[in-house]
Amino acid sequence: MSTSELACTYAALILHDDGIPITAEKIATLCKAANVTVEAYWPGLFAKLLEKRSVEDLITNVGSGGGGAIAASAPSGGGAAPAAAEKVEEKKEEPKEESDEEMGFSLFDD
Repeated sequence: MSTSELACTYAALILHDDGIPITAEKIATLCKAANVTVEAYWPGLFAKLLEKRSVEDLITNVGSGGGGAIAASAPSGGGAAPAAAEKVEEKKEEPKEESDEEMGFSLFDD
């Protein structure tokens, strides 16, 4: 990530945190106040993105892959579609690690 992108990201987060509408001018002003040189197109790109997406949405989905959900197809024979089957996750028990003492080893073995 470039310095310009990072500066605009921080500026947008500051504006959002203070409850101020995020605009290109305000992002550029914050970057200038922080004495960070930013290419002229970055504030506009960030402002345009944040007009359509909320900051909370971007923060909470930072680790998601961005792939779409798989849609279930309706049966072609007509009638009511069957209820979607719930996927039950089985909780796997992780093997308990044995301590050195349980295995017969000790820090003070001779």
